Amino acid sequence: MTCIRILLVDDHTVVREGFRGLLALEQDLEVIGEAQNGREAVTAARRLRPDVILMDIAMPLLNGLEATGQILTANPQARVLILSAHGDDAYVDKAFAAGALGFLLKQTSADEVCHAVREITAGRTYLTSALIRHRSRHRPGTRSALHRLTPREVEVLRLIAEGKANKEAAAMLSIGIKTVEKHREHLMAKLGIHDTAGLTRHAIAAGVIESRVQVTIL
Repeated sequence: MTCIRILLVDDHTVVREGFRGLLALEQDLEVIGEAQNGREAVTAARRLRPDVILMDIAMPLLNGLEATGQILTANPQARVLILSAHGDDAYVDKAFAAGALGFLLKQTSADEVCHAVREITAGRTYLTSALIRHRSRHRPGTRSALHRLTPREVEVLRLIAEGKANKEAAAMLSIGIKTVEKHREHLMAKLGIHDTAGLTRHAIAAGVIESRVQVTIL
């Protein structure tokens, strides 16, 4: 059996010990390292090359969202599962925009944590059921479209919203222009949006770009 190799990242020792203990009970899950802040997480992820990083958000030196971005830039194959005490929409949306594939609350059951790890390892996004219920109550008739996008599509959406042309986006992501064009087509199809202005408005509403970023919407 191939084990899923996991890096635990949290600034509280007792939290890391708790997750290490529950993950050790699963035959297909293996904790290969720990980090207590974002900087340590980036270094450990580069050295250990884990399959999954269980990442806290609020940490000293470098927060979990910034660390997630740096880790995925260096290793796009890594899967990040956010574990947070806060389930505000802004936290969730920014986590997915940073490239995380899953978001759990720290009070989540052990079974759900293990299930989420397996889901994101398979390339699927995961949002804890408690937050799905919360978001459906507060966003009637809608759901965060970020969950339908791949991490690369979110990156392309961000660059489009920042006004980058396909050629610029391709250079920044180290991919071909044709690939950027294909990601743009997929974005429009998934979101039901068929122009750049609409994509930009969606990116702002979903928190993919910060409000301080200056954009022009025609």
